[in-house]
Amino acid sequence: MTQMHRPPLRVLLEMRPALGGHAGIPQAARLLFRSLALLDEVRVEGLLQTHERVLSPGLPPRGMGWFGELSTDQQLNRLGRVVIAIEQANWCSRAHATALTLMMTVKHLLGGSQKLTRFDARHFQDFVWRRFFARTLPSEDFELVMRAAFRIARVPWNAMHICGLVTRKMGYPLYPRLDTSDFDVMIAETPYPASVSKNTKLVIRYHDAIPLLMPHTIVDRRFHQAFHYRALRKNVESGAWFVCVSDATRRDLVSVFPQAEERSVTIHNMVSHHYTAEPSDARRIPEIVRTRINTKIKPRMDLSFARRLLEDATTAETFDYLLIVSTIEPRKNHLALLSAWEKLRVERFPKLKMLIVGSLGWHHKQIIRKFQPWLERGEAFLLEDVLATELRVLYSHARATVCPSFGEGFDFSGVEAMKCGSPVIASDIPVHREVYADAAEFFNPYSVDSLSQAIQSVIDPARSGHRVGLITTGAVVAERYSHDFILPKWRSFLQIQTSEARAPSRKSIAWT
Repeated sequence: MTQMHRPPLRVLLEMRPALGGHAGIPQAARLLFRSLALLDEVRVEGLLQTHERVLSPGLPPRGMGWFGELSTDQQLNRLGRVVIAIEQANWCSRAHATALTLMMTVKHLLGGSQKLTRFDARHFQDFVWRRFFARTLPSEDFELVMRAAFRIARVPWNAMHICGLVTRKMGYPLYPRLDTSDFDVMIAETPYPASVSKNTKLVIRYHDAIPLLMPHTIVDRRFHQAFHYRALRKNVESGAWFVCVSDATRRDLVSVFPQAEERSVTIHNMVSHHYTAEPSDARRIPEIVRTRINTKIKPRMDLSFARRLLEDATTAETFDYLLIVSTIEPRKNHLALLSAWEKLRVERFPKLKMLIVGSLGWHHKQIIRKFQPWLERGEAFLLEDVLATELRVLYSHARATVCPSFGEGFDFSGVEAMKCGSPVIASDIPVHREVYADAAEFFNPYSVDSLSQAIQSVIDPARSGHRVGLITTGAVVAERYSHDFILPKWRSFLQIQTSEARAPSRKSIAWT
């Protein structure tokens, strides 16, 4: 008997976060796109959109415009202008964005929707690869992701949020409608400020509830909290599904919106295959530090530090360091780590250095001010734009990787470190207990003494067995977040969405 051929599930994946940094949500978006592109039963397309810039019109969704088919040169001109709009900060004025928001509101009130135009990446592969994927994916994935198609949402993401907040003042929040009728599922990486077509299931990949439960730690607190809460509430009310990156995040979501419990599941983040425990030469570390050091915040830096660093690092044993990989912002708890490190240098480990890998986030100036003396003396180093291949080396040779945050949704750095053979020291918060299991040394994030004791217990030569045990267990735990382990969970989840789409009268299916 011949099996009936099922058409592939059509998935639209939001790629806006991939315009951001190396790790966190941007990395999660890139890895998920790659993984879905590997599934034969899924046809994934990327949604291109920016926070604040109005994008130029792309190609007509069905190949024909109002005035007939566009010539090749006209198509390339349009697509080139989309690239410029994404890249050029002053492409549109604030007045232009405001006018667009008002027009969008009126259109929504009249029952209209926002059309998604097409972006043909064949002539713009360099831009798409380097702008959206190269910070996370290896070059071997180039052909894979370039085979995919892309759509364009012209309206800025922020304008969508503002539309909902402004209309709420008039009595009821009205978010834009996206015409997603070509897709069975749309996956957004954060609460999404729009509704989708009736035939499309909206899936929110929920990373954390920090804007709701820790609003004192976020940037632009008033707008960030409002954007997150209002869009999330709209998504819950509209029947969206939620794929949470940890059980801890799912509990937070359900604590705020109990009605979302039956439409929420946990699928942990997958970690890039860049990170492995392959042998590497510790003599690369000084060159990585010298190349990637953030000099913008240190105009008075003594440049002779590089020479001293090279001299100190002739062997791996003479360059001991702690590693933290995180954006520089208050929630990440850098100052507690600084105090614990200073304490350890005085009491036991005078040559212990610190490498801080991460971009400058919000409210970073006070943190940097505390680190400044150590940065200028060449005892601590702040690095930025570190490539994944370089970070693998830094993980591999660290005495320990410290994850001291007060709150997280998942926390990639600890798992990456485990995959590279580094012992992990982590704050005792629910998500770390869940994700790192028994493969980390835990400490009270509010206690410098607790942190210093945890570090000492891991790096003390007299307790080398304990350190080796953490590394061994970490290698096992880290496999839970590999592509091969996580992708089948996404496949099962999407199969359920397909089943529901073909039987819309059925009740929601419980997913485990």
